[in-house]
Amino acid sequence: MAQKDVPLKDYRNIGIIAHIDAGKTTTTEGILYRTGLTHKIGVVRGEGDGATTDWMAQEKERGITITSAAVTCFWKGHKINIIDTPGHIDFTVEVERSLRVLDGAVTVFDGKMGVEAQSETVWRQANKYGVPRICFINKINQTGGDFYKSLETIHNRLSRHALPVHLPIGFEKDINGVVDLVDMKAYTYSDYTDKELVQGEIPADMLEKATHARSLLVEAAVEADDELFERFLEKGEESISIDELKAALRKRVLGGDFFLVSGGDGRGVIVEKLLDIMADYLPSPLDVDAIWGVNPKTGDEVSRKPAVAEPMAGLAFKIATDPFVGKLIFVRVYSGTLKAGSYVLNTTTGEKERVGRIVRMHADKREEIDEIHAGDIAAVVGLKSTFTGHTLCEVAKPIALESITFPDPPVAIAVEPKTKADQEKMGIALGRLAEEDPTFRVHTDEETGQTIMSGMGELHLDILIDRMKREFNVEANIGEPQVAFRESIKGTAKVQGKHAKQSGGRGQYGDVWIEFEPNEPGKGFEFTDLIKGGVVPQEYRKPVEQGIKETLDGGVIAGYPVVDVKATLYDGSYHDVDSSELAFKLAGALATREGIKQAKPILLEPVMKVEVTTPEEFMGDVIGDLNSRRGRIEAMEDLQGGAKLVRAIVPLASMFGYTGDIRSMSQGRAASTMELAQYEEVPPNVAQEIIEKRSK
Repeated sequence: MAQKDVPLKDYRNIGIIAHIDAGKTTTTEGILYRTGLTHKIGVVRGEGDGATTDWMAQEKERGITITSAAVTCFWKGHKINIIDTPGHIDFTVEVERSLRVLDGAVTVFDGKMGVEAQSETVWRQANKYGVPRICFINKINQTGGDFYKSLETIHNRLSRHALPVHLPIGFEKDINGVVDLVDMKAYTYSDYTDKELVQGEIPADMLEKATHARSLLVEAAVEADDELFERFLEKGEESISIDELKAALRKRVLGGDFFLVSGGDGRGVIVEKLLDIMADYLPSPLDVDAIWGVNPKTGDEVSRKPAVAEPMAGLAFKIATDPFVGKLIFVRVYSGTLKAGSYVLNTTTGEKERVGRIVRMHADKREEIDEIHAGDIAAVVGLKSTFTGHTLCEVAKPIALESITFPDPPVAIAVEPKTKADQEKMGIALGRLAEEDPTFRVHTDEETGQTIMSGMGELHLDILIDRMKREFNVEANIGEPQVAFRESIKGTAKVQGKHAKQSGGRGQYGDVWIEFEPNEPGKGFEFTDLIKGGVVPQEYRKPVEQGIKETLDGGVIAGYPVVDVKATLYDGSYHDVDSSELAFKLAGALATREGIKQAKPILLEPVMKVEVTTPEEFMGDVIGDLNSRRGRIEAMEDLQGGAKLVRAIVPLASMFGYTGDIRSMSQGRAASTMELAQYEEVPPNVAQEIIEKRSK
């Protein structure tokens, strides 16, 4: 590949983010085709080889993106690393970890639908990581596609500070180009498959609209620069050159609270204009501030600038299993140079690891390289103990970067291998899949001995089971999806836990007094030691905490983990001869069982934020059905094309199989998305049923 020596200022690390079906993958295909990486545009559904970035068998079949794929392309002297992320909420972790390491993003919207549920989710994720972005309204050439209505939904639901930089020429199927508001030229095509855009004058019927839109753009741009602002007030728009306008707009976009909007057909030649604004306005690694981390030896804060001369620091943000080379670790290098064959320190585990090979990824194809520099992204082969969120750095200059946090999975299913041979293979398969995906957890139920898989939703688990069968040839029996309930407390209790046994010879003696109280939601378990003097010796206090924690993890009233509890050890007694660590651990466990029962225990369940898009005639049925599932209707809105949007909060327990139910209820015309909102208390009558079921 040519253009190896691109200066860092011309690097772009960009994510393509959007709601499911907005056309992210197709737009990425259009980009790869226009930058000369592919000789034809792959299709997401239907005949042919499929899209380049959707390379997994499951992605080709279902026509959705499951795992974020990385590709590198070149455009007008710029090197662009693109990550095409999934839109489905079950794979939201892929978006989360991609945004953590990217500098900029392109948010794609479906021009027929405008802002959709998942568009809001990915937008919030980008806000969380402070990622500057531009907007691309796709599919405006299709029936029902409308650039201006979609722009209005961006203003109403995401941000008022989103202004067009291109205006479409034509409407629906007659769209044949854009007006570029920066250089005030028209760029047109006769067919979307044209080799290049034709530059010309703005159509007369659009001149007034374009002039007005440009003056709004200039007004917003000059806010970035005092000198420009004053000149603009004194001498007007004409006094600002195109280069000055571009620089000012870039400054506004990099601020993270101003967004440029373009639109068109993501398959077509118009993608060249999208590439231009990616190169002109999105950040290079140099535009991003130095990253901060902690020196693990001293605890001091340290920073790394995005420069090759700095000590090497990088973050592993994704694990993939490659059938030919084994485990691939995707790494974003923030500073210095990572070389093949060198040793690096993993500050998360404290281990030294050898970098075997480095490969530049093009979806599932690989190109071997010797090193990667600050600001770049590539995959590393040969790291044994490195996982998602781990920091890799120079051995002599340690730094630990902020990791990536992942939500707890709310859905679980039991899996059993069909044969003895499958049993061994299943253990290996589940281990590999859990390494790749931090929102997938596996554990063994102690009471039943079953293997329990937990994930973000039914589709998530469905795909993982499918991968287990295909990639690892494991046949398994699958149980029904179950909700991952939690237990907690509403009250407080002070209890004694006393473990005293005397049976000839040395006895066992541990005695503690512990107070249990609710912790803030999401804070988890907190242990406080208030022992004054030596009523419980120091060496026995850690075992007490261990005994409490293990009991909470195993559940008290229904066998589900107990969360958001504070335990305070404030008194106790010991015996010079008979006390031991085990005795105090058991005393802690006894106190926990009793304390949780006395502190008004409750059951918590995951509740989902559900959004349903439906034609008006099915509105009554949809609302009635959601109410019957213990749902709370939060809002109703009108959408483009006469459709309605219903937003509701519904317990996950009553949402299994909902996708199929809503299709049959609406003759296949309604669609829904859901994501985890929070955990809430289960109503007492429902909780009683669950507890009785579990105790049988």
